[in-house]
Amino acid sequence: MKRFSELVWALDASNRTNDKVAALAAYFREAPPEDAVWALHVLTGRRVKRAIQGGRLREWVAEAADLPLWLLERSYEQVGDLAETLARILPERPAAERPEPLPLHRLFAERVLPLPELDDEEKRPLLLTSLMELAIPERFVFLKLITGAFRLGVGTRLVTRALARAAGVEPAAMAHRIAGQWEPTAETYRAFFADDSTDDPARPYPFFLAHPLEREPHTLGPAAEWQAEWKWDGIRLQVIRRGGTSLLWSRGEELVSGQFPELLEVAGALPDGTVLDGEAMAWSGEIPLGFDQLQRRLGRKKVGPKLLREVPVALNAYDVMEVGGGDVRDRPLRERRRLLEEVVGRVRADRLDLHAHLRISETIAADDWEALATARGEARERGVEGLMLKRLDSVYGVGRVRGTWWKWKVEPLTLDTVLVYAQAGRGRRAGLHTDYTLAVRDGDDWVPIAKAYSGLSDAELRRMDRWIRRNTIEKFGPVRSVPVEHVFEIAFEGIRRSTRHKSGIALRFPRIARWRTDKPVEEADTLDTAKALLEVHG
Repeated sequence: MKRFSELVWALDASNRTNDKVAALAAYFREAPPEDAVWALHVLTGRRVKRAIQGGRLREWVAEAADLPLWLLERSYEQVGDLAETLARILPERPAAERPEPLPLHRLFAERVLPLPELDDEEKRPLLLTSLMELAIPERFVFLKLITGAFRLGVGTRLVTRALARAAGVEPAAMAHRIAGQWEPTAETYRAFFADDSTDDPARPYPFFLAHPLEREPHTLGPAAEWQAEWKWDGIRLQVIRRGGTSLLWSRGEELVSGQFPELLEVAGALPDGTVLDGEAMAWSGEIPLGFDQLQRRLGRKKVGPKLLREVPVALNAYDVMEVGGGDVRDRPLRERRRLLEEVVGRVRADRLDLHAHLRISETIAADDWEALATARGEARERGVEGLMLKRLDSVYGVGRVRGTWWKWKVEPLTLDTVLVYAQAGRGRRAGLHTDYTLAVRDGDDWVPIAKAYSGLSDAELRRMDRWIRRNTIEKFGPVRSVPVEHVFEIAFEGIRRSTRHKSGIALRFPRIARWRTDKPVEEADTLDTAKALLEVHG
Protein backbone atom coordinates (compact mmCIF):
# COMPACT_ATOMS: atom_id res chain seq x y z
CA MET A 1 0.00 0.00 0.00
CA LYS A 2 2.77 2.43 0.90
CA ARG A 3 4.62 1.87 -2.38
CA PHE A 4 1.40 2.32 -4.39
CA SER A 5 0.54 5.47 -2.43
CA GLU A 6 3.97 6.91 -3.25
CA LEU A 7 3.33 6.15 -6.93
CA VAL A 8 -0.06 7.88 -6.83
CA TRP A 9 1.38 11.05 -5.30
CA ALA A 10 4.33 11.02 -7.73
CA LEU A 11 1.92 10.81 -10.67
CA ASP A 12 -0.22 13.60 -9.24
CA ALA A 13 2.80 15.85 -8.70
CA SER A 14 4.08 15.71 -12.29
CA ASN A 15 2.62 16.99 -15.54
CA ARG A 16 5.42 15.50 -17.66
CA THR A 17 4.45 12.38 -19.57
CA ASN A 18 7.97 10.93 -19.56
CA ASP A 19 8.21 11.29 -15.79
CA LYS A 20 4.87 9.52 -15.33
CA VAL A 21 5.84 6.67 -17.65
CA ALA A 22 9.16 6.26 -15.81
CA ALA A 23 7.47 6.20 -12.39
CA LEU A 24 4.88 3.66 -13.56
CA ALA A 25 7.44 1.43 -15.26
CA ALA A 26 9.62 1.40 -12.11
CA TYR A 27 6.62 0.42 -10.01
CA PHE A 28 5.57 -2.36 -12.38
CA ARG A 29 9.12 -3.76 -12.41
CA GLU A 30 9.68 -3.62 -8.66
CA ALA A 31 6.28 -4.26 -7.00
CA PRO A 32 5.30 -7.83 -6.13
CA PRO A 33 3.00 -9.26 -8.85
CA GLU A 34 0.11 -9.71 -6.40
CA ASP A 35 0.24 -5.95 -5.68
CA ALA A 36 1.16 -4.72 -9.15
CA VAL A 37 -1.85 -6.44 -10.74
CA TRP A 38 -4.25 -4.52 -8.47
CA ALA A 39 -2.48 -1.28 -9.32
CA LEU A 40 -2.87 -2.11 -13.02
CA HIS A 41 -6.53 -2.97 -12.41
CA VAL A 42 -7.42 0.47 -11.04
CA LEU A 43 -5.03 2.50 -13.18
CA THR A 44 -6.61 1.14 -16.37
CA GLY A 45 -10.07 2.17 -15.17
CA ARG A 46 -11.42 -1.24 -14.22
CA ARG A 47 -14.20 -0.97 -11.72
CA VAL A 48 -14.06 -1.56 -8.00
CA LYS A 49 -17.52 -1.75 -6.46
CA ARG A 50 -18.32 1.45 -4.61
CA ALA A 51 -18.29 0.74 -0.86
CA ILE A 52 -20.21 3.70 0.53
CA GLN A 53 -22.17 6.78 -0.48
CA GLY A 54 -20.37 10.09 -0.06
CA GLY A 55 -23.01 11.58 2.27
CA ARG A 56 -22.81 8.75 4.81
CA LEU A 57 -19.01 8.80 4.65
CA ARG A 58 -18.93 12.54 5.40
CA GLU A 59 -21.24 12.07 8.39
CA TRP A 60 -19.08 9.33 9.92
CA VAL A 61 -15.80 11.18 9.43
CA ALA A 62 -17.25 14.43 10.82
CA GLU A 63 -18.40 12.58 13.96
CA ALA A 64 -15.04 10.81 14.34
CA ALA A 65 -13.19 14.12 13.98
CA ASP A 66 -15.64 15.85 16.39
CA LEU A 67 -16.49 18.48 13.79
CA PRO A 68 -19.90 19.84 12.76
CA LEU A 69 -20.98 18.49 9.39
CA TRP A 70 -21.41 22.00 7.95
CA LEU A 71 -17.73 22.74 8.58
CA LEU A 72 -16.69 19.58 6.78
CA GLU A 73 -18.99 20.48 3.88
CA ARG A 74 -17.52 23.99 3.70
CA SER A 75 -14.02 22.53 3.71
CA TYR A 76 -15.01 20.18 0.90
CA GLU A 77 -16.24 23.12 -1.18
CA GLN A 78 -12.87 24.81 -0.78
CA VAL A 79 -10.65 21.75 -1.29
CA GLY A 80 -12.74 20.38 -4.15
CA ASP A 81 -11.78 16.74 -3.56
CA LEU A 82 -13.71 14.61 -1.07
CA ALA A 83 -10.94 12.06 -0.47
CA GLU A 84 -8.35 14.73 0.28
CA THR A 85 -10.79 16.64 2.53
CA LEU A 86 -11.63 13.58 4.63
CA ALA A 87 -8.02 12.35 4.73
CA ARG A 88 -6.85 15.64 6.23
CA ILE A 89 -9.79 16.28 8.59
CA LEU A 90 -9.29 13.12 10.64
CA PRO A 91 -6.49 13.52 13.21
CA GLU A 92 -3.33 11.63 12.25
CA ARG A 93 -1.73 9.29 14.75
CA PRO A 94 2.03 9.52 15.36
CA ALA A 95 3.98 7.22 13.07
CA ALA A 96 5.13 5.09 16.00
CA GLU A 97 1.50 4.29 16.90
CA ARG A 98 0.46 3.25 13.40
CA PRO A 99 0.83 -0.33 12.17
CA GLU A 100 2.71 -1.01 8.95
CA PRO A 101 0.30 -0.45 6.00
CA LEU A 102 -1.10 -3.61 4.47
CA PRO A 103 0.30 -4.72 1.10
CA LEU A 104 -1.98 -3.58 -1.69
CA HIS A 105 -3.42 -7.02 -2.43
CA ARG A 106 -4.29 -7.54 1.25
CA LEU A 107 -5.81 -4.05 1.46
CA PHE A 108 -8.19 -5.06 -1.33
CA ALA A 109 -8.88 -8.52 0.10
CA GLU A 110 -9.40 -7.43 3.73
CA ARG A 111 -10.66 -3.84 3.54
CA VAL A 112 -11.78 -2.62 0.08
CA LEU A 113 -13.68 -5.60 -1.33
CA PRO A 114 -15.55 -6.64 1.86
CA LEU A 115 -16.91 -3.15 2.64
CA PRO A 116 -19.78 -3.03 0.09
CA GLU A 117 -21.24 -6.28 1.48
CA LEU A 118 -21.42 -5.07 5.11
CA ASP A 119 -24.30 -3.27 6.79
CA ASP A 120 -23.65 0.12 8.39
CA GLU A 121 -23.09 -1.28 11.89
CA GLU A 122 -20.24 -3.45 10.56
CA LYS A 123 -19.02 -1.06 7.91
CA ARG A 124 -18.47 2.01 10.06
CA PRO A 125 -15.93 0.57 12.57
CA LEU A 126 -13.97 -1.22 9.83
CA LEU A 127 -13.85 1.94 7.74
CA LEU A 128 -12.81 4.27 10.57
CA THR A 129 -10.25 1.79 11.90
CA SER A 130 -8.74 1.50 8.43
CA LEU A 131 -8.50 5.28 8.11
CA MET A 132 -6.93 5.79 11.55
CA GLU A 133 -4.29 3.14 10.82
CA LEU A 134 -3.07 5.08 7.78
CA ALA A 135 -1.01 8.21 7.27
CA ILE A 136 -2.67 11.00 5.28
CA PRO A 137 -1.16 10.03 1.89
CA GLU A 138 -2.33 6.40 2.24
CA ARG A 139 -5.73 7.53 3.55
CA PHE A 140 -6.23 9.60 0.43
CA VAL A 141 -5.61 6.58 -1.82
CA PHE A 142 -7.80 4.28 0.31
CA LEU A 143 -10.69 6.77 0.17
CA LYS A 144 -10.33 7.07 -3.60
CA LEU A 145 -10.58 3.31 -3.91
CA ILE A 146 -13.67 2.83 -1.75
CA THR A 147 -15.61 5.78 -3.23
CA GLY A 148 -15.06 4.74 -6.85
CA ALA A 149 -13.40 8.08 -7.65
CA PHE A 150 -9.95 6.84 -8.65
CA ARG A 151 -8.84 9.33 -11.33
CA LEU A 152 -5.20 10.31 -11.79
CA GLY A 153 -4.95 11.89 -15.21
CA VAL A 154 -3.07 8.86 -16.56
CA GLY A 155 -4.96 7.16 -19.37
CA THR A 156 -4.87 3.50 -20.29
CA ARG A 157 -2.53 4.21 -23.18
CA LEU A 158 0.09 5.78 -20.90
CA VAL A 159 -0.21 2.94 -18.36
CA THR A 160 0.10 0.38 -21.16
CA ARG A 161 3.22 2.12 -22.46
CA ALA A 162 4.79 1.95 -18.99
CA LEU A 163 3.87 -1.71 -18.51
CA ALA A 164 5.30 -2.53 -21.94
CA ARG A 165 8.54 -0.80 -21.01
CA ALA A 166 8.72 -2.80 -17.78
CA ALA A 167 8.09 -6.05 -19.67
CA GLY A 168 10.36 -5.21 -22.61
CA VAL A 169 7.67 -5.63 -25.29
CA GLU A 170 6.00 -3.36 -27.83
CA PRO A 171 3.13 -1.22 -26.47
CA ALA A 172 0.76 -2.64 -29.12
CA ALA A 173 1.47 -6.20 -27.97
CA MET A 174 0.93 -5.25 -24.32
CA ALA A 175 -2.29 -3.39 -25.18
CA HIS A 176 -3.67 -6.62 -26.63
CA ARG A 177 -2.53 -8.70 -23.64
CA ILE A 178 -4.32 -6.53 -21.08
CA ALA A 179 -7.48 -5.89 -23.13
CA GLY A 180 -10.78 -7.36 -22.05
CA GLN A 181 -11.71 -8.88 -18.70
CA TRP A 182 -9.18 -10.57 -16.46
CA GLU A 183 -8.87 -11.46 -12.80
CA PRO A 184 -6.38 -9.37 -10.76
CA THR A 185 -4.15 -12.25 -9.64
CA ALA A 186 -0.39 -12.69 -9.54
CA GLU A 187 -0.69 -15.41 -12.19
CA THR A 188 -2.49 -12.98 -14.52
CA TYR A 189 0.23 -10.39 -14.02
CA ARG A 190 3.03 -12.86 -14.72
CA ALA A 191 1.21 -13.93 -17.91
CA PHE A 192 1.32 -10.32 -19.14
CA PHE A 193 5.13 -10.49 -18.86
CA ALA A 194 5.58 -13.99 -20.30
CA ASP A 195 7.35 -14.27 -23.68
CA ASP A 196 5.03 -17.13 -24.65
CA SER A 197 1.90 -15.34 -23.44
CA THR A 198 -1.08 -17.01 -25.11
CA ASP A 199 -4.11 -14.94 -25.91
CA ASP A 200 -7.49 -15.71 -24.40
CA PRO A 201 -9.85 -16.46 -27.33
CA ALA A 202 -12.38 -14.03 -25.79
CA ARG A 203 -9.88 -11.16 -25.67
CA PRO A 204 -10.64 -8.12 -27.85
CA TYR A 205 -8.08 -6.06 -29.72
CA PRO A 206 -7.38 -2.48 -28.62
CA PHE A 207 -9.54 -0.04 -30.57
CA PHE A 208 -8.03 2.39 -33.08
CA LEU A 209 -9.28 5.96 -32.53
CA ALA A 210 -9.43 9.05 -34.73
CA HIS A 211 -8.35 12.62 -34.04
CA PRO A 212 -10.59 15.64 -34.74
CA LEU A 213 -9.63 17.36 -37.99
CA GLU A 214 -8.83 20.95 -37.04
CA ARG A 215 -7.27 22.13 -40.31
CA GLU A 216 -8.33 22.34 -43.90
CA PRO A 217 -8.69 18.84 -45.40
CA HIS A 218 -6.71 19.69 -48.55
CA THR A 219 -3.58 19.83 -46.33
CA LEU A 220 -3.88 16.04 -46.00
CA GLY A 221 -2.85 15.59 -49.64
CA PRO A 222 -4.87 14.25 -52.59
CA ALA A 223 -8.41 13.14 -51.72
CA ALA A 224 -7.82 9.97 -53.75
CA GLU A 225 -5.45 8.73 -51.02
CA TRP A 226 -8.26 8.72 -48.46
CA GLN A 227 -11.37 6.65 -47.77
CA ALA A 228 -14.32 8.79 -46.68
CA GLU A 229 -17.23 7.38 -44.67
CA TRP A 230 -20.10 8.86 -42.70
CA LYS A 231 -19.35 9.41 -39.02
CA TRP A 232 -22.08 7.45 -37.29
CA ASP A 233 -23.51 8.36 -33.90
CA GLY A 234 -23.73 5.04 -32.08
CA ILE A 235 -21.82 2.74 -29.74
CA ARG A 236 -18.45 1.45 -30.92
CA LEU A 237 -18.38 -2.34 -30.83
CA GLN A 238 -15.95 -5.15 -31.51
CA VAL A 239 -17.74 -8.28 -32.66
CA ILE A 240 -15.82 -11.51 -32.03
CA ARG A 241 -16.43 -15.04 -33.28
CA ARG A 242 -13.74 -17.43 -32.02
CA GLY A 243 -13.75 -21.03 -30.87
CA GLY A 244 -17.48 -21.34 -31.41
CA THR A 245 -18.13 -18.43 -29.03
CA SER A 246 -19.70 -15.06 -29.88
CA LEU A 247 -18.88 -11.88 -27.97
CA LEU A 248 -19.66 -8.16 -28.18
CA TRP A 249 -17.14 -5.80 -26.57
CA SER A 250 -17.67 -2.06 -26.08
CA ARG A 251 -14.90 0.50 -26.46
CA GLY A 252 -14.85 0.66 -22.65
CA GLU A 253 -13.88 -3.04 -22.66
CA GLU A 254 -17.21 -4.19 -21.27
CA LEU A 255 -19.13 -7.20 -22.55
CA VAL A 256 -22.46 -5.88 -23.84
CA SER A 257 -23.86 -9.04 -25.44
CA GLY A 258 -27.05 -8.90 -23.37
CA GLN A 259 -27.91 -5.41 -24.62
CA PHE A 260 -27.80 -6.42 -28.29
CA PRO A 261 -29.10 -10.00 -28.74
CA GLU A 262 -29.69 -9.46 -32.48
CA LEU A 263 -26.01 -8.49 -32.91
CA LEU A 264 -24.98 -11.55 -30.94
CA GLU A 265 -26.88 -13.54 -33.56
CA VAL A 266 -24.91 -11.67 -36.24
CA ALA A 267 -21.68 -12.64 -34.49
CA GLY A 268 -22.78 -16.27 -34.44
CA ALA A 269 -23.21 -16.19 -38.23
CA LEU A 270 -19.62 -15.01 -38.85
CA PRO A 271 -16.94 -17.50 -39.89
CA ASP A 272 -14.95 -18.74 -36.89
CA GLY A 273 -11.84 -16.66 -36.30
CA THR A 274 -13.44 -13.33 -37.33
CA VAL A 275 -13.31 -9.98 -35.51
CA LEU A 276 -15.20 -6.96 -36.85
CA ASP A 277 -15.06 -3.32 -35.78
CA GLY A 278 -18.16 -1.19 -36.18
CA GLU A 279 -20.94 0.83 -34.67
CA ALA A 280 -24.12 -0.39 -32.99
CA MET A 281 -26.94 1.91 -34.06
CA ALA A 282 -30.66 2.14 -33.59
CA TRP A 283 -31.86 1.61 -37.15
CA SER A 284 -35.22 1.20 -38.84
CA GLY A 285 -35.29 0.39 -42.56
CA GLU A 286 -32.82 2.80 -44.17
CA ILE A 287 -33.00 5.44 -41.43
CA PRO A 288 -30.85 5.72 -38.27
CA LEU A 289 -33.14 6.47 -35.33
CA GLY A 290 -30.72 8.61 -33.35
CA PHE A 291 -28.58 8.11 -30.27
CA ASP A 292 -31.39 9.00 -27.86
CA GLN A 293 -33.27 5.89 -29.01
CA LEU A 294 -30.16 3.70 -28.73
CA GLN A 295 -29.73 4.90 -25.14
CA ARG A 296 -32.90 3.02 -24.22
CA ARG A 297 -30.99 -0.21 -24.90
CA LEU A 298 -27.85 0.67 -22.93
CA GLY A 299 -26.98 -0.60 -19.47
CA ARG A 300 -29.45 -3.50 -19.54
CA LYS A 301 -28.54 -7.09 -18.79
CA LYS A 302 -31.47 -8.27 -20.88
CA VAL A 303 -33.66 -6.53 -23.45
CA GLY A 304 -37.34 -7.45 -23.56
CA PRO A 305 -39.44 -8.12 -26.69
CA LYS A 306 -41.17 -4.72 -26.56
CA LEU A 307 -37.88 -2.79 -26.63
CA LEU A 308 -36.50 -5.08 -29.33
CA ARG A 309 -39.48 -4.12 -31.51
CA GLU A 310 -39.38 -0.38 -30.69
CA VAL A 311 -35.61 0.08 -30.98
CA PRO A 312 -34.17 -2.34 -33.58
CA VAL A 313 -30.38 -2.30 -33.73
CA ALA A 314 -27.92 -2.89 -36.57
CA LEU A 315 -24.16 -3.29 -36.71
CA ASN A 316 -22.63 -0.83 -39.13
CA ALA A 317 -19.33 -2.64 -39.82
CA TYR A 318 -16.41 -0.56 -41.05
CA ASP A 319 -13.28 -2.60 -40.42
CA VAL A 320 -12.04 -6.15 -39.91
CA MET A 321 -9.26 -7.06 -37.50
CA GLU A 322 -9.12 -10.84 -37.77
CA VAL A 323 -9.98 -13.23 -40.61
CA GLY A 324 -9.67 -17.01 -40.45
CA GLY A 325 -8.06 -16.68 -37.04
CA GLY A 326 -5.28 -14.47 -38.43
CA ASP A 327 -4.57 -10.90 -37.26
CA VAL A 328 -4.94 -8.61 -40.29
CA ARG A 329 -4.49 -5.26 -38.52
CA ASP A 330 -1.10 -4.64 -40.16
CA ARG A 331 -2.56 -4.86 -43.66
CA PRO A 332 -3.48 -1.59 -45.43
CA LEU A 333 -7.03 -0.31 -45.12
CA ARG A 334 -7.80 -0.88 -48.82
CA GLU A 335 -7.07 -4.59 -48.32
CA ARG A 336 -8.97 -4.81 -45.02
CA ARG A 337 -11.95 -3.15 -46.71
CA ARG A 338 -11.95 -5.85 -49.39
CA LEU A 339 -11.82 -8.56 -46.70
CA LEU A 340 -14.64 -6.85 -44.79
CA GLU A 341 -16.85 -6.78 -47.88
CA GLU A 342 -16.15 -10.46 -48.52
CA VAL A 343 -16.97 -11.53 -44.94
CA VAL A 344 -20.09 -9.40 -44.54
CA GLY A 345 -21.27 -10.14 -48.09
CA ARG A 346 -21.05 -13.87 -47.44
CA VAL A 347 -23.09 -13.62 -44.23
CA ARG A 348 -25.74 -11.43 -45.86
CA ALA A 349 -25.99 -13.86 -48.77
CA ASP A 350 -26.41 -16.87 -46.48
CA ARG A 351 -28.64 -15.25 -43.87
CA LEU A 352 -31.32 -13.03 -45.39
CA ASP A 353 -32.93 -12.77 -41.95
CA LEU A 354 -29.89 -10.80 -40.72
CA HIS A 355 -29.96 -8.09 -43.40
CA ALA A 356 -31.66 -5.63 -41.07
CA HIS A 357 -28.98 -6.15 -38.41
CA LEU A 358 -25.74 -6.26 -40.43
CA ARG A 359 -24.61 -3.46 -42.72
CA ILE A 360 -21.33 -2.23 -44.21
CA SER A 361 -20.47 1.38 -43.52
CA GLU A 362 -21.04 3.30 -46.74
CA THR A 363 -18.01 4.88 -48.40
CA ILE A 364 -18.41 8.19 -50.20
CA ALA A 365 -17.14 8.42 -53.76
CA ALA A 366 -15.60 11.84 -54.49
CA ASP A 367 -12.91 13.14 -56.83
CA ASP A 368 -11.72 16.01 -54.65
CA TRP A 369 -12.07 17.74 -51.29
CA GLU A 370 -14.72 20.11 -52.60
CA ALA A 371 -17.01 17.17 -53.37
CA LEU A 372 -16.39 15.72 -49.92
CA ALA A 373 -17.16 19.09 -48.34
CA THR A 374 -20.49 19.07 -50.18
CA ALA A 375 -21.23 15.59 -48.84
CA ARG A 376 -20.32 16.73 -45.34
CA GLY A 377 -22.91 19.47 -45.68
CA GLU A 378 -25.60 16.77 -45.94
CA ALA A 379 -24.55 15.08 -42.69
CA ARG A 380 -27.24 16.42 -40.38
CA GLU A 381 -30.01 15.55 -42.85
CA ARG A 382 -28.71 11.97 -42.83
CA GLY A 383 -28.55 11.81 -39.03
CA VAL A 384 -24.76 11.56 -38.91
CA GLU A 385 -22.06 13.71 -37.29
CA GLY A 386 -19.90 14.39 -40.34
CA LEU A 387 -17.23 12.39 -42.16
CA MET A 388 -14.49 9.96 -41.22
CA LEU A 389 -11.30 10.25 -43.27
CA LYS A 390 -8.94 7.24 -43.30
CA ARG A 391 -5.76 6.82 -45.31
CA LEU A 392 -6.14 3.92 -47.71
CA ASP A 393 -2.65 2.67 -46.82
CA SER A 394 -3.19 2.92 -43.03
CA VAL A 395 -2.77 -0.05 -40.73
CA TYR A 396 -5.18 -0.60 -37.83
CA GLY A 397 -3.28 0.99 -34.95
CA VAL A 398 -3.66 1.07 -31.18
CA GLY A 399 -5.33 3.98 -29.42
CA ARG A 400 -5.32 7.50 -30.81
CA VAL A 401 -2.53 7.81 -33.39
CA ARG A 402 -2.37 11.16 -35.16
CA GLY A 403 -2.17 11.31 -38.93
CA THR A 404 -4.06 8.39 -40.49
CA TRP A 405 -7.66 8.52 -39.17
CA TRP A 406 -9.50 11.82 -38.80
CA LYS A 407 -13.06 12.76 -37.84
CA TRP A 408 -14.29 15.75 -39.84
CA LYS A 409 -17.41 16.68 -37.93
CA VAL A 410 -20.05 19.20 -38.94
CA GLU A 411 -20.07 22.56 -37.22
CA PRO A 412 -21.96 22.38 -33.89
CA LEU A 413 -25.36 23.94 -33.29
CA THR A 414 -25.39 27.06 -31.10
CA LEU A 415 -27.66 29.09 -28.85
CA ASP A 416 -27.12 32.35 -26.96
CA THR A 417 -28.06 31.63 -23.34
CA VAL A 418 -27.86 33.46 -20.00
CA LEU A 419 -26.24 32.43 -16.72
CA VAL A 420 -28.78 31.80 -13.93
CA TYR A 421 -26.95 29.47 -11.48
CA ALA A 422 -23.33 28.67 -10.66
CA GLN A 423 -21.57 26.04 -8.58
CA ALA A 424 -17.97 25.54 -7.52
CA GLY A 425 -15.89 23.08 -9.49
CA ARG A 426 -13.83 20.12 -8.29
CA GLY A 427 -10.17 19.20 -8.35
CA ARG A 428 -8.06 21.85 -10.07
CA ARG A 429 -11.07 24.16 -10.18
CA ALA A 430 -11.93 23.83 -6.51
CA GLY A 431 -12.87 27.18 -4.99
CA LEU A 432 -13.86 28.68 -8.35
CA HIS A 433 -17.46 28.79 -9.57
CA THR A 434 -17.02 27.08 -12.91
CA ASP A 435 -20.15 24.91 -13.33
CA TYR A 436 -22.88 26.99 -14.94
CA THR A 437 -26.61 26.52 -15.45
CA LEU A 438 -27.70 28.38 -18.59
CA ALA A 439 -31.19 29.42 -19.63
CA VAL A 440 -33.24 30.82 -22.50
CA ARG A 441 -36.18 33.21 -22.31
CA ASP A 442 -39.73 31.86 -22.21
CA GLY A 443 -42.07 34.85 -22.08
CA ASP A 444 -41.16 36.71 -18.90
CA ASP A 445 -39.28 33.74 -17.41
CA TRP A 446 -35.88 32.16 -17.91
CA VAL A 447 -35.94 28.40 -18.41
CA PRO A 448 -32.75 26.35 -17.81
CA ILE A 449 -31.73 24.49 -20.95
CA ALA A 450 -28.18 23.25 -20.31
CA LYS A 451 -25.32 22.89 -17.87
CA ALA A 452 -21.81 23.65 -19.06
CA TYR A 453 -18.45 23.09 -17.40
CA SER A 454 -15.94 24.00 -20.07
CA GLY A 455 -15.10 26.57 -22.70
CA LEU A 456 -13.78 29.58 -20.78
CA SER A 457 -10.12 30.44 -20.22
CA ASP A 458 -8.65 30.43 -16.71
CA ALA A 459 -8.63 34.23 -16.71
CA GLU A 460 -12.30 34.36 -17.72
CA LEU A 461 -13.20 31.82 -15.03
CA ARG A 462 -11.48 33.89 -12.34
CA ARG A 463 -13.19 37.05 -13.55
CA MET A 464 -16.57 35.31 -13.60
CA ASP A 465 -15.99 33.80 -10.16
CA ARG A 466 -15.37 37.25 -8.64
CA TRP A 467 -18.59 38.54 -10.20
CA ILE A 468 -20.62 35.53 -8.97
CA ARG A 469 -19.39 35.99 -5.39
CA ARG A 470 -20.23 39.71 -5.38
CA ASN A 471 -23.66 39.26 -6.98
CA THR A 472 -25.12 36.11 -5.42
CA ILE A 473 -28.88 36.44 -4.84
CA GLU A 474 -29.48 33.15 -2.97
CA LYS A 475 -27.59 30.03 -1.97
CA PHE A 476 -28.97 26.51 -2.29
CA GLY A 477 -26.24 24.41 -0.71
CA PRO A 478 -23.26 24.74 -3.07
CA VAL A 479 -25.39 26.37 -5.81
CA ARG A 480 -25.73 30.17 -6.13
CA SER A 481 -28.40 32.01 -8.07
CA VAL A 482 -27.23 35.17 -9.82
CA PRO A 483 -28.83 38.13 -11.64
CA VAL A 484 -29.50 37.61 -15.36
CA GLU A 485 -26.69 39.76 -16.78
CA HIS A 486 -24.26 37.57 -18.72
CA VAL A 487 -24.79 35.96 -22.12
CA PHE A 488 -22.87 32.83 -23.16
CA GLU A 489 -22.97 31.25 -26.58
CA ILE A 490 -23.14 27.49 -26.12
CA ALA A 491 -22.28 24.88 -28.75
CA PHE A 492 -23.73 21.38 -28.82
CA GLU A 493 -23.78 18.33 -31.07
CA GLY A 494 -27.47 17.46 -31.04
CA ILE A 495 -30.90 18.43 -29.76
CA ARG A 496 -33.88 16.24 -28.84
CA ARG A 497 -37.16 16.28 -26.95
CA SER A 498 -37.03 15.41 -23.27
CA THR A 499 -39.73 14.91 -20.67
CA ARG A 500 -37.12 15.10 -17.91
CA HIS A 501 -36.27 18.76 -18.49
CA LYS A 502 -38.49 21.75 -17.77
CA SER A 503 -37.63 23.21 -21.16
CA GLY A 504 -38.76 19.97 -22.86
CA ILE A 505 -35.39 19.88 -24.62
CA ALA A 506 -32.08 18.09 -24.02
CA LEU A 507 -28.81 19.14 -25.67
CA ARG A 508 -25.98 16.72 -26.46
CA PHE A 509 -22.48 17.67 -25.25
CA PRO A 510 -23.16 21.36 -24.45
CA ARG A 511 -20.13 23.56 -23.81
CA ILE A 512 -19.44 27.28 -23.77
CA ALA A 513 -18.26 28.56 -27.15
CA ARG A 514 -17.68 32.16 -26.03
CA TRP A 515 -18.66 34.78 -23.50
CA ARG A 516 -20.85 37.28 -25.38
CA THR A 517 -19.82 40.45 -23.59
CA ASP A 518 -21.01 42.30 -26.71
CA LYS A 519 -24.61 41.10 -26.38
CA PRO A 520 -27.29 42.33 -23.93
CA VAL A 521 -29.52 39.74 -22.28
CA GLU A 522 -32.50 41.08 -24.25
CA GLU A 523 -30.90 39.61 -27.38
CA ALA A 524 -30.36 36.11 -25.93
CA ASP A 525 -32.22 33.29 -27.62
CA THR A 526 -35.69 32.18 -26.61
CA LEU A 527 -37.24 28.80 -26.00
CA ASP A 528 -39.05 29.24 -29.32
CA THR A 529 -35.64 29.56 -31.02
CA ALA A 530 -34.54 26.30 -29.42
CA LYS A 531 -37.78 24.59 -30.47
CA ALA A 532 -37.23 25.76 -34.04
CA LEU A 533 -33.78 24.09 -33.95
CA LEU A 534 -35.46 20.99 -32.60
CA GLU A 535 -37.88 20.86 -35.53
CA VAL A 536 -35.01 21.01 -38.01
CA HIS A 537 -32.36 18.92 -36.26
CA GLY A 538 -34.20 16.90 -33.62
